Amino acid sequence: MTQYWLMKTEPDVFSIDTLKTKKVTHWEGVRNYQARNYMRDSMRKGDKVLFYHSNTDPIGIAGLAEIIKEGYPDHFSWDPKSNYFDPKSTPESPRWHMVDVGFVKKFKQVISLAELKTYPELDGMVVTQTGSRLSVQPVEKRHYEFIVALSERSTKQSKS
Repeated sequence: MTQYWLMKTEPDVFSIDTLKTKKVTHWEGVRNYQARNYMRDSMRKGDKVLFYHSNTDPIGIAGLAEIIKEGYPDHFSWDPKSNYFDPKSTPESPRWHMVDVGFVKKFKQVISLAELKTYPELDGMVVTQTGSRLSVQPVEKRHYEFIVALSERSTKQSKS
């Protein structure tokens, strides 16, 4: 059964355009246990992803991706030269995991967080809740489908 996710990234680090060019990439560097658990234990090949740009203007959903490879150890955590190095993580006892993500679609324009919050159809969506900072989060199928449909219409002009 297909599941739905939202994955956040800062576009100056890795954007929807970068994913479009690369086509497939590993989603490394997640250092939150709940997000790690989603990637390690729950994400499955074929799951759908809302690709979210954070720390930019506007913040919001920039496109769609798909899980290409299920969770496996994040080898960057073992590399002392990596920004994602964790001395407590080893190949024998990995602490962190990642998935591979593939490009599906770039939206004509980012659907801003401010705009997302205006739709009652998205009530209860984790990203629209105050204080929601988790970089990998589950999305209900109805929310995912609403956003995909919304991306195909002209969106409201709003800033987040």
